Amino acid sequence: MCIVINAKDVCVTGRKLTDKVYYWHTGYVGHLKERSLKDQMAKDPTEVIRKAVLRMLPRNKLRDDRDRKLRIFADSEHPFGDRPLEPYMMPPRKVREMRPRVRRALIRAQKKAEEQEQGGSQRKGRKREAKTEVAA
Repeated sequence: MCIVINAKDVCVTGRKLTDKVYYWHTGYVGHLKERSLKDQMAKDPTEVIRKAVLRMLPRNKLRDDRDRKLRIFADSEHPFGDRPLEPYMMPPRKVREMRPRVRRALIRAQKKAEEQEQGGSQRKGRKREAKTEVAA
């Protein structure tokens, strides 16, 4: 059995709170309902986790059995206190600072600026050397 606690503390990235929308149909003509993630979290945060997990599972006969073994609780209180729980710590995320193409362009621009600084000082030095040779 898998027990999930503190479902109300789910964090999402980007603009998913307002842009992610859950749709369902009531069965009547034109009754397509929708609810944003923010509204769904306010109404029932356990359903957000349940839908995320179930939509990742394959659509076969075992899906319902797996769903029965998934227990989700909004708070840290749960009726399975006699069973030892193994806490799962999320590994730290490696967030990219920039997209690869932008990063490569920035590196190229930095190298070009360094070359111009080095090349500019070398050119100035060469001109000075040439002037001293002509004067001598």
